[in-house]
Amino acid sequence: QVQLVESGGGSVQAGGSLRLSCTASGNAGRRVCMAWFRQAPGKEREAIATIRHNDDSTQDNPSVTGRFTISQDITRDIVYLQGNNLQAEDTGRYYCAAHGSYLCPPNEADFRYWGQGTQVTVSS
Repeated sequence: QVQLVESGGGSVQAGGSLRLSCTASGNAGRRVCMAWFRQAPGKEREAIATIRHNDDSTQDNPSVTGRFTISQDITRDIVYLQGNNLQAEDTGRYYCAAHGSYLCPPNEADFRYWGQGTQVTVSS
């Protein structure tokens, strides 16, 4: 079993920054690929980026702008999402997800484990 707990969300003004954290625990073999997703009000959930545990390899969703960077601290089992120059359209609930495959594209259907999410609100 895998547990994922997100933190770091909150309210920020447009142009500001936030760093979200996802603390992972449980079976390491089932969280080889980690990712951040988000769901804006009234919209479907979309991938932001993935990162592979063993080699820091990342993949971004090209439909999401370049305001986000995914990274990890494998010694602490934490995956981060740094968001800079945030805009109102970045408002939404941000989710951490994981699965056990080394193939790590940002495809929502591949992810088996999900956190509860953390809310980000950007005011203009």
